[in-house]
Amino acid sequence: MLIQRPATIQTPSAEPVDYEALFFTSRLQAELKKIASELDGGDAMRPVLLAAMRQTMTEARTLIRQRFEANGSGEDCVRAQCALADLVVGSLADFTVTHVYPNPGPAAAEQFDIAATGGYGRGELAPFSDIDLLFLLPAKRTGRIEQVVEYMLYILWDLGIKVGHAVRSEEECLRMAKGDITIRTNLLESRLLWGSGKLLAGFRKRFVKEILSVDGQAYVVAKLAERDQRHHKMGDSRYVLEPNIKEGKGGLRDLQTLFWIAKSLYQVEEVHELVTRGVLLRDEALRFAKVRNFLWTVRCHLHYVTNRAEERLTFDVQNEIGRRLGYTDHIGAAGVERFMKHYFLVVKDVGDLTRIFCSALESDAIRPPRFNLLRFTLARKKEIEGFRLDRERLNLRHDRQFREEPIDMIRLFHVSHTNGIDIHPNALRALTRALGGIRRLTHDEEANRLCLDILTSREDPEVTLRRMSEAGVLGRFLSDFGRVIAQMQYDMYHAYTVDEHTLFAIGILHKLESGQLKEEVPLASRVFHTIASRRALYVAMLLHDIAKGRGGDHSVLGAKVAEKLCPRLGLTEEETETVSWLVLNHLSMTQIAFKRDLDDDRTVRDFVELVQSPERLRLLLVLTTADIRAVGPGRWNNWKGTLLGELYERAEERMSGANSVDARERRIGLAQAALRTQLTDWTEADIAKFISLGYPAYWLSFEAQTHAHHARLIREADRDQAPLTVNWRIDSARAVTEITIYTGDHPGLFAQLAGGLSVAGANIVDARIYTMTNGKALDVFTVQDAQVGGAMESGDKLARLSVMIDKILSGQVKLLQELEKRRKSQPGRARLFKVPPRVIIDNDASSTHTVVEVNGRDRVGLLYEVTRTLTRLSLQISSAKVSTYGAKAIDVFYIKDIFGLKISHEAKLSEIRRRLLDALGDPVGGAAPTLAGNSEGVAMPLPERKRARRSPAPRRTKKGAAEE
Repeated sequence: MLIQRPATIQTPSAEPVDYEALFFTSRLQAELKKIASELDGGDAMRPVLLAAMRQTMTEARTLIRQRFEANGSGEDCVRAQCALADLVVGSLADFTVTHVYPNPGPAAAEQFDIAATGGYGRGELAPFSDIDLLFLLPAKRTGRIEQVVEYMLYILWDLGIKVGHAVRSEEECLRMAKGDITIRTNLLESRLLWGSGKLLAGFRKRFVKEILSVDGQAYVVAKLAERDQRHHKMGDSRYVLEPNIKEGKGGLRDLQTLFWIAKSLYQVEEVHELVTRGVLLRDEALRFAKVRNFLWTVRCHLHYVTNRAEERLTFDVQNEIGRRLGYTDHIGAAGVERFMKHYFLVVKDVGDLTRIFCSALESDAIRPPRFNLLRFTLARKKEIEGFRLDRERLNLRHDRQFREEPIDMIRLFHVSHTNGIDIHPNALRALTRALGGIRRLTHDEEANRLCLDILTSREDPEVTLRRMSEAGVLGRFLSDFGRVIAQMQYDMYHAYTVDEHTLFAIGILHKLESGQLKEEVPLASRVFHTIASRRALYVAMLLHDIAKGRGGDHSVLGAKVAEKLCPRLGLTEEETETVSWLVLNHLSMTQIAFKRDLDDDRTVRDFVELVQSPERLRLLLVLTTADIRAVGPGRWNNWKGTLLGELYERAEERMSGANSVDARERRIGLAQAALRTQLTDWTEADIAKFISLGYPAYWLSFEAQTHAHHARLIREADRDQAPLTVNWRIDSARAVTEITIYTGDHPGLFAQLAGGLSVAGANIVDARIYTMTNGKALDVFTVQDAQVGGAMESGDKLARLSVMIDKILSGQVKLLQELEKRRKSQPGRARLFKVPPRVIIDNDASSTHTVVEVNGRDRVGLLYEVTRTLTRLSLQISSAKVSTYGAKAIDVFYIKDIFGLKISHEAKLSEIRRRLLDALGDPVGGAAPTLAGNSEGVAMPLPERKRARRSPAPRRTKKGAAEE
């Protein structure tokens, strides 16, 4: 018979009866009864049965979705989905045992129960989730039972229901639950769907007695370990910008872990029962219910929007879900950013709840004893610095400690940090209730000293600062930091929220200081130990993004915040000035290293004028390195380190008083001398001939091994009179492939090569352009595989690339048509983001060139279209810096006119702007263009963390012309 559970069809008496659910139940049962009376068993029943059940499911699902989209309650939606599944499974079971395989008087061996397990058993079923069923059979089963189970499963599969099923006896269930934690968790949530319930009741009684009561603590330890492994797999952060709402840190699985532990230890059915057990406070149980409903609401929308069981909240659905939930654009914040900020605050609440609950369990019963000398010493004490030691954790001396001594809310973390002691969950609970009192501490000298001491500690400050943030202390004590907690950065480049990125960056500073990154980042690790303003560096890192989301230049606004906040924290006037300067200029080193020509003396001179002192140079290098590394996985690479290192060393050299011209000539001489050591099998005449081919910029742009590689390549090509040479080298360390092309130079060559590489499936990340003294072009492109990322390593792909370049240069391929085909085949997520096209022309950044910067949404062939436009304007491209930051392309070109001069006529500059804006325009639609003049130099600050690539300063000039 069909068992109707209170969690499904029936509703509590305090709520109105769901007449529509009762209607579907009675109608389906009437239709099944009619089918049984009109058709005499056999195969004739099957299609009619399927049609009736399919119609009921379709109509009920439509109604559930309409209700959900009208009232927006996720928990109502998932329980309604469960009610529908219960109706289908129960009705099908009744029909199968009564009319398909009837047995008027079944013996005990033919009686069985059907139970829902897993999330379905818990009464939570997302729109496109599968259902888990347990067919609980007697120890001795008959062939009829197996026929019933098989018939039901095939019907359910034909209905399109994804079913995870198990057919077991009571003994089998117990044996498997003891050996497999996943099976045990599934069975923990078993709920009767159909049958007398006797078998399930007997199993559950033994399950509690033989499993839950025996090793409940071991189960908790295993689930906590499983949670930690899952967090690590998902990035170990609650604040990734495309979170997994189910499995990610702070997602639904964390709430379910709490529920499983509670059910295992206390045999409760609902979380609110933990209040009477003294495990949770009433407001914590209410908060649990609130965040669970929010997460279920988002997950249901996610399923409906994607029309599948999707769990990742990707950029392409965030806008739509935010709109459905009513988040609108406000001044300074888009609706999607407001939605995601709310989401991140909710997952922070999940973290608070699971931490309090799981920490209490670990403290009271679960955590295995650990021994070391410090803990042994502490264990002999009853108090430490005003706090009581409770099972090796800091606890309060009395319940009113925080209210009577508010500064202890800061001291709690300071004592924990300096002594390496965990904090007791009871202290965290008391802290949560007393958070309002922190406002009184904002100008307390001792409280600020303690906070600064934690931030600038020689021990890793990241862990303690993160605990302070999660407890709500850091955001309330430093209200400016509170404004960026859960602050979304809606783009494809940043991986974390602003606060999460900041805390990661502080942790990286500590790793640089402690030498943990000396192999990966040798220069910054070495320079760190020469810094005198260590406190200023850590405070600047805390504040460098503090003003994001305020609707202005966050560097300028952040510098003003630093001027007010630093004195409050106890920094000196000199330190305050340093912090403010670092926050104001924390983007400058990346802007210059990744966008400007480092072989142009004007570039280094301008940077030195900005930095002014060796100490600031050192501070800026270390800050910039940590900042980029903290953006997200893969954002830092050796290429960026090389660019920053070159700028640092040239600026340091200039500050030391070295003559820039002499220093340049010395570097060129050293490069040519190093080349000779690589070409020991060459004659002096051959070496001198090759040296004569390169202009000064060429010698400053590569290491000796690459110069030697080019020498051999050019000698062989000239000997064979090859019209085109294409060579590649794979650089696994940088995950790139270097494509070297040697051919006759002509106007538009760079554009053709850029287009050819794009058609061949290469993503250009760097371009170095040279015209040698013999009039030949030597162009070096650094590329990655546009389809899979990383270096292009496939021999077939590289061979096709060579053929494609040959065909394009010989006119056999229509480049625009090929690019259009490729663009259509790879629409990409970049179209989700609005990047206003922008052109910035700067005649002050270089003494010899006009510098043109273009900004636009990245797409296949964009570099080709931009460079083709410059060529059609009769402009010479001397060097190019190709940069991509998620969906945004920022490319910089050093150009001259046909006479080898800077472009100065306003009419010509206006034409360049207009034509480039046309080239940047998105073929599938985009934002209105934005014009930027050249009066303020680099007029648009770049994002501080870039996937930037640079082409050092080659000069492509009129054939045979002098470089300078």
